[in-house]
Amino acid sequence: MPQAPSIRSDRIAAFLESLAAAGRSPATLKGYHHELRALDAAFPQTSDRDLRPSDLRSALAALTRSGLAPRSQRRRLAAWRQYLDWQMQQPGWGPAGHNPARGLRAPRPARRLPKALPVDDMLGLLESAPQAQDWLAARDQALMEVLYSAGIRLSEAVSLDLPGHPQSRSWLSTERAEVLVLGKGSKERLLPLGQHAVAAVQRYLPLRAERLTALGLVPAEVPALFINRDGGRLSPRGVQRRVAARAQAAGLDQPLHPHMLRHSYASHLLQSSGDLRAVQELLGHAQLTTTEVYTQLDFQRLASVYDVAHPRARRRGLPPPDAASGATSDPTSDPTSNPTSDPQP
Repeated sequence: MPQAPSIRSDRIAAFLESLAAAGRSPATLKGYHHELRALDAAFPQTSDRDLRPSDLRSALAALTRSGLAPRSQRRRLAAWRQYLDWQMQQPGWGPAGHNPARGLRAPRPARRLPKALPVDDMLGLLESAPQAQDWLAARDQALMEVLYSAGIRLSEAVSLDLPGHPQSRSWLSTERAEVLVLGKGSKERLLPLGQHAVAAVQRYLPLRAERLTALGLVPAEVPALFINRDGGRLSPRGVQRRVAARAQAAGLDQPLHPHMLRHSYASHLLQSSGDLRAVQELLGHAQLTTTEVYTQLDFQRLASVYDVAHPRARRRGLPPPDAASGATSDPTSDPTSNPTSDPQP
């Protein structure tokens, strides 16, 4: 027996249509749909007009008890808030009221520092593969170089086309050493491309053409820069698998995902230039506070250098200098033998 539509299914569908008309991506629409289905499941018999702040507060408390992460709760509340804002602007809603989600705050997630590779590890990873004539190896090398050289997101990388296609909104030009990407909020960014990335793409393009020709396709008619084995556009999941495999083959001692190349790009630029505003523009961050997290990452690197190199540094894991004599405690002694010692955790 088919399930009856919910009391707000039509409203949710109309809201998603408004987002699609505003140019939101399919992934964004899917996310909103997921969060609004949760609203519908929490209040199946309560209309949007009758929702109260206490109702939504109870729903958030239930999410906390169920173990939903604070970051996920904040995303859910943001979707509910925007949906109800939209509802209040629709004809027939009646007198403007107060959005019951407006005054609520979800738990603040712990701020996680991005993971970035050290410069030497990053360069070693990029230089670990020989310049093979196989189209697949050439594609992977070009992909890795572009991700690190331009600092673009995974979704932006797989959307890249060759220049000249009339429907293209993102492209890479080796002649101009530039990348144009359409980022979050449909904002364009024109980014420089380093010489190693340009050279890698130039080595890949003839092999790409040979592959497409062997598949019976006309290379000039295929817009996607990075293609899969069948000549279609390479998927985000495909990129994740290839990046992870490349890191494993290079003997990297940690898992690698595409966004770590973006983090490494940002961290290395900031270490060298110190220009936070420029890095913000290159990354396409709407808020400077989003970019500032890389300053903390850079501070951690400097602190580790200090701990190792400075003769008077309190090295991690060792007790502090003796308060009476000023001498450094013997690292082989038991710190509990001195009642005044205060070993670091």
